[in-house]
Amino acid sequence: MINFNEPPFVGKELEYVKQAIENKKICGDGAFTQRCNEWIEQAMGGGKALLTTSGTAALEMAALLSGLQPGDEVILPSYTFSSTATAFVLAGARLVFVDIRPDTMNIDESKIELAITDRTRVIAVVHYAGVGCDMDAIMGIADRYGIKVIEDAAQAVMSTYKGKPLGTFGDFGCFSFHETKNYSMGEGGALLINDSSYIESAEILREKGTNRSKYFRGQVDKYTWVDYGSSYLPSDMNAAYLWAQLEIAEQINNNRLDCWARYHEAFAPLEEAGMLQRPVIPQECSHNAHMYYLKLATLASRTEFISHLKENGVQATFHYVPLHSAPAGRKFGYFAGADEFTTLESERLVRLPLYYNLKKDDQETVINAVASFFKGK
Repeated sequence: MINFNEPPFVGKELEYVKQAIENKKICGDGAFTQRCNEWIEQAMGGGKALLTTSGTAALEMAALLSGLQPGDEVILPSYTFSSTATAFVLAGARLVFVDIRPDTMNIDESKIELAITDRTRVIAVVHYAGVGCDMDAIMGIADRYGIKVIEDAAQAVMSTYKGKPLGTFGDFGCFSFHETKNYSMGEGGALLINDSSYIESAEILREKGTNRSKYFRGQVDKYTWVDYGSSYLPSDMNAAYLWAQLEIAEQINNNRLDCWARYHEAFAPLEEAGMLQRPVIPQECSHNAHMYYLKLATLASRTEFISHLKENGVQATFHYVPLHSAPAGRKFGYFAGADEFTTLESERLVRLPLYYNLKKDDQETVINAVASFFKGK
């Protein structure tokens, strides 16, 4: 069976984890954590990066730092993972879901303004599959209404919009280094703070409500509890695993892009024949080949397609079930406007195996399995 995903492993991970252990600093903010933070800051061209225990933790920090109060509203797409929503629910906010664009599966920027009320405090955007939302339009809306923007860029490390890295447009950018992502530490993430006025508060929040970061910088002679917070620091052993990949991030990115391009070329004739739809990458976006998906005609055909691939030794899977249709989605929010594309498009989408160093022979097996499904149809 060709797995849908295999976590990246480049060869130096064990060596670096061993170094972290020998440094006798396996808790948070050790040498490898600092290297990862610095890499993120340089790759993003600015901002303050803080490695976290997960992308979910980064989103929770962003929600808390935004000062959300019970009853405040957050606009977000329904087509996303639960973490995007729960981070704001934990802060007491009410969720306002809006429709997506059928081309990119991203939030439809033209539907945001109609969903704004006097309680709207945040617009949370998700860069699906590492393809950027229309950040010009979204930031324009946010500026007009004085609303914060939080970018769920969990899938978007190394992706850009008009040449600018995703995660750097809003007040906060949130990244994931889960084992399913392009760069992994097993479980992990990062918060990018694009407004320096939040840095000290973020450090305190991340360090269990203490000013421990200032103590280690020599700015205070002892650290103490100064505000609310939690423990959002990953182990330096996890950071060591991640660092091995960040060192060769371009190599990993190019490898994935090559794999994505082979799929895209192979399936062009099937799209031209009206059998399926391939991903759309807007001209202003550069993506990171986080995933390759196809869209079938209907939910029934997608179900049949996934079964066919499994029978041919290929593991493929659908993606999100829209959050507004889930029990928690109905409990904590509502859908503003019409659900024209969210449910329809989510039921058609299927993801194919794509990961670092996917063998070309295995990819050819996937391509042939896809082609055989449509043969004679």
